[in-house]
Amino acid sequence: MMERFYARDRTADGEFVTGVLTTGIYCLPSCAARKPLPENVRFFATEDEARGAGLRPCRRCRPHDFYRDYDPDLHLLDTLAADVRARPGAFADGEALVAASGVGATKLHALFRRHWHATPAAFLARERVSAARALLEDAAPTAAEVAYAVGYESLSAFHEQFRRLTGLTPGEYRRLGRAPAFTLALPAGFLPAYTLRMIGRDAESATERVRGSEIAKGLVLGGSPAILRIELSGDAARCTVEAPSRASAGQMREAHAAATRMLGIGADPEPFERRIAADAELARLTEGRAGLRVPQTATVFEGLVWSIVGQQVNLAFAYELRRTLGFLAGVEAGDGLRALPSPEAVAALDYGDLTSRRYSRRKAEYVIDTARLVASGALDAEALPRERATAVQAKLLALRGFGPWSTAYVMMRACGFGDCVPVGDTGLTSSLQRFFSLDVRPGAPETLALMERFAPFRSLATHHLWMTLGDPA
Repeated sequence: MMERFYARDRTADGEFVTGVLTTGIYCLPSCAARKPLPENVRFFATEDEARGAGLRPCRRCRPHDFYRDYDPDLHLLDTLAADVRARPGAFADGEALVAASGVGATKLHALFRRHWHATPAAFLARERVSAARALLEDAAPTAAEVAYAVGYESLSAFHEQFRRLTGLTPGEYRRLGRAPAFTLALPAGFLPAYTLRMIGRDAESATERVRGSEIAKGLVLGGSPAILRIELSGDAARCTVEAPSRASAGQMREAHAAATRMLGIGADPEPFERRIAADAELARLTEGRAGLRVPQTATVFEGLVWSIVGQQVNLAFAYELRRTLGFLAGVEAGDGLRALPSPEAVAALDYGDLTSRRYSRRKAEYVIDTARLVASGALDAEALPRERATAVQAKLLALRGFGPWSTAYVMMRACGFGDCVPVGDTGLTSSLQRFFSLDVRPGAPETLALMERFAPFRSLATHHLWMTLGDPA
């Protein structure tokens, strides 16, 4: 048992419980926390025995959750993800994740695809860059020290992957806040026209505007209203923050996060394009649109609100309702734009504030109640993209006002998950009917069957299908 405990053997979870007398806690054998000295360890057959000895559950490996509802595959994934986040430098590549998991490469790949909508290697790359961003916010370590700390063996590989996922070099990211502007390197093949078209759909929007190749977005950065301007030119996006006072480093990092989300930087469409290239019927979908990415909402909360506002109404009326909320709860950001309403501002509204402005009673309740969950901390909206896709799906479906369509929409457009199908979306069914030359628009079962052909890239396929509605017949 001691050997399996020190080896963090996941197969031992459920067979015994490890107690640490010096800290007064009990853990699963696979716990990723620093191991105690052997003389301070005691073993128990059950969780109840550990509690009976006066020990409390570990907050890191959460044995009480394990024993309440145990799924060995989910436990393996969650423990592995926690290990990667705690020690990103300990895993050289995707093969190292396979070795650490104790299961075969095929099974681990399938589990990651299902529960994270990503490959193990893609997950590791994202977490490495996330850890690097946090380290770069501290002026002390050099770029080389950061690279080696998060697991890169060469500086060139670190710079290349960091720039691909963030649009900036490590040095440029560290310098955010020294000036009110930064320039993002756009991915090769980036299609600005589709991004501008998606963001500028509502010409009368209260919170965003597209003029030519410039996007202007009203945001709350660090608690203050500001305008983020994104000028698309060639292979770069010049981003400028306009605020009443000089933007801090934290505010500029928030602006950077919003810009990369809105432009879809970090997503890689090539695996999807390779996947369907072998099928002549499906390959038509990307003709003239190779390189298309799914633009995300500037914040997850914006996506949550839009998914509720857009339920069971046409787009024109949904735009009107969104503008209403922007004028009612958003604050003036300058140049005729208002900042996106914050969860706190929406939470402070009464239902009558919205029902008197053409919201249905239920829609008003869903919007305000969701905002109150976020404002109170009961729902950490902005953390959802870093959770398991299946966990996010269950969490959203448990919320009042969220069904399969709105849940899939938030996961795709606000969280960036790659294999979502917003079943019931009229734009999707219309585009499927057109693309496959169907006599009638497909229902829910038919939609899922048709979209299965695009798995595991159904979010990007959905976005391509939406874009076909603007193509000639």
